[in-house]
Amino acid sequence: MPEEVQAQAETSEAQIAVHWREEEYISPPPAFTAQANASDPAIRERFTEDKFPECFKEYADLLTWDQTWHTTLDTSTAPFFRWFVGGRLNASYNCVDRHAAADPDKTAIVFVPELESDEPVHVSYGELQRQVNEFAALLRDFAGLRTGDRVTLHMPMVAELPVTMLACARLGVIHSEVFGGFSGNACGARIADSGSRVLITMDGYYRAGQMTDHKVKADEALATAAKEGQEVDKVLIWRRRPGQYQSQTPMVEGRDFFVDEVLPRYAGQTVEPVSMPAEAPLFLMYTSGTTGRPKGCQHSTGGYLSYVAGTSKYYQDIHPDDVYWCMADIGWITGHSYIVYGPLALGTTTVIYEGVPNYPDGGRPWRIAEKLGVNIFHTSPTAIRMLRKVGPTEPEKYDYRFKNMTTVGEPIEPEVWRWYYSEVGKGQAAITDTWWQTENGGFLGSTLPGLEAMKPGSCGPGVLGIFPVIYDENGDEVPAGSGKAGNICIRNPWPGIFQTVWGDPERFLSTYFRKYNKDPDSKDWHDWPYFTNDGAVQAADGYFRILGRVDDVINVAGHRLGTKEIESAALTVPEVAEAAAVPVIDDIRGRVVEIYVSLKPGYDPSKEMEDKVSKTIETVIGKIARPKNVWIVPDMPKTRSGKIMRRVIASVSNFTDVGDVTTLANPEVVDSIRHHVQAEKLAHGEVPRELTEAEEAEIKAFGSE
Repeated sequence: MPEEVQAQAETSEAQIAVHWREEEYISPPPAFTAQANASDPAIRERFTEDKFPECFKEYADLLTWDQTWHTTLDTSTAPFFRWFVGGRLNASYNCVDRHAAADPDKTAIVFVPELESDEPVHVSYGELQRQVNEFAALLRDFAGLRTGDRVTLHMPMVAELPVTMLACARLGVIHSEVFGGFSGNACGARIADSGSRVLITMDGYYRAGQMTDHKVKADEALATAAKEGQEVDKVLIWRRRPGQYQSQTPMVEGRDFFVDEVLPRYAGQTVEPVSMPAEAPLFLMYTSGTTGRPKGCQHSTGGYLSYVAGTSKYYQDIHPDDVYWCMADIGWITGHSYIVYGPLALGTTTVIYEGVPNYPDGGRPWRIAEKLGVNIFHTSPTAIRMLRKVGPTEPEKYDYRFKNMTTVGEPIEPEVWRWYYSEVGKGQAAITDTWWQTENGGFLGSTLPGLEAMKPGSCGPGVLGIFPVIYDENGDEVPAGSGKAGNICIRNPWPGIFQTVWGDPERFLSTYFRKYNKDPDSKDWHDWPYFTNDGAVQAADGYFRILGRVDDVINVAGHRLGTKEIESAALTVPEVAEAAAVPVIDDIRGRVVEIYVSLKPGYDPSKEMEDKVSKTIETVIGKIARPKNVWIVPDMPKTRSGKIMRRVIASVSNFTDVGDVTTLANPEVVDSIRHHVQAEKLAHGEVPRELTEAEEAEIKAFGSE
């Protein structure tokens, strides 16, 4: 039997083929374990399934409650689960007031401007309390916002963003922050979906050394919202430098207001925090990369805040005297949970950096860490790969020491993990490799950093109180250690899970719960496994390796290959800095793989390099994964948050329209890639046929979340 046909026969359509070898274990440093919040192995016993859901009282007890709950988990409207029912609290009070009362001079936030000539700004808990109160008074009395209203924020990484969020939370106003790099149109769609009457934005901010005009997006956003029937009454504009307007966009009289001009009216005012039911919505977070109507994940107050506080304490090992830096963007769920709400609930110092990690060079993050005494670091594999590419030896030049380093947002390839561990962590830090999603509120999979060995490329077991399982397409469990992958699901609800899709409960049900539910009338949580839409494999030791979105699977001759394993294999080539695998429609094999790679500085594209990448993938995974073409490109098309836009290069490889690329961080690379790739293909006789509607939709959706 030919090798590829045999491989097809051995792998059912219900499973994803996995060829990654298991990596070595690395034990946490003893010095870290000695001081860790989770240093006693008995902590796992406190969160076993027989103690669920009451085990999560431990997380809730990290907060100050106005009224204690009477029901930990209410399943009466499953799968619309309700946590800590009967409890009341205020998120702003928990993140600000109680710490300001205990130690008003302690630093809450350090804002690091992108320009190195500008000194970091330290905001104490006492000062944060003053700012939050005054802005809450403005929102209530000037903007007319009331408990339960929604307000859209379209703000960059500045200290005013958490001030705005916490002021909303103080009033029980539901905030919806849109990533600053998103277009005005994307913001407008979210304004309309959430029914916001107020937009809070900024005039401009620094990005790669340049002041951007951000206010221009507000006018675009309002025009888009108006087309969808949502009018906005007021636009509140924070100025990056008070008194100076950084935008060329005219202000609209009666609608647009500078915050720094209105705020003095509310100087010294205090606003009593509104005592909110635990299940009251705290914020909406719209998922990125979706097509059609945006999907607003509604997160609760009590359950969410408990979960991010507990996971911050045990998995990031945050103590009140730490200096913690999550180099993500508050416009994503990571920033909400692990820049703002989790760290501030624990009363630590959280760092907010305005700009791009490699401005003006690849040493910038390590200079910041050295200057501020950062001892906990948190970033994404995308950022790690980029810093490894532009400054592979930069970390050793700076005198900083991380005790713990988190990685988040996507699976991290073992080779990149090792650089993070040995170079960034200097071999002395524990790595918390986390897996979770916008919908989840907080971590779902990871090792307890002081207790469990790390394994490059594997996030680890389910976190405390989370019970994952892998099902195939037929609903059969895929056993640990089988070498087979499937759809990773969570068998139980947890406090951080989102409550619904805003305004679309049917979408909540159909996307996340219907797939594996056998009794739609059941009130028993056991009958409602949560479908994450991610593929994974579980080793015999219980550790999970996440393969990426189920959509990021390429079906080659019936053999379902996870793109992450192909990319990971390519990244073992020492010269390769970044890799992205995409599907190409093939009339014989269904789909074939093409891989795009960019090289580290000092290396030039060559046929030998292409062959080296192809041979490595074949060696690591097998002939079934051998790419049809290897394209060496100067840079990958990326979003403003640094994620590679795989749908764009998939469209290039398939000769289809790449769509709107104006919001990319580097739209200019798309034309050069397209010209290079398509000219080469035509020269080799790879003449494209017209794709069917279904094929075109598949390519357009590839790599989306």
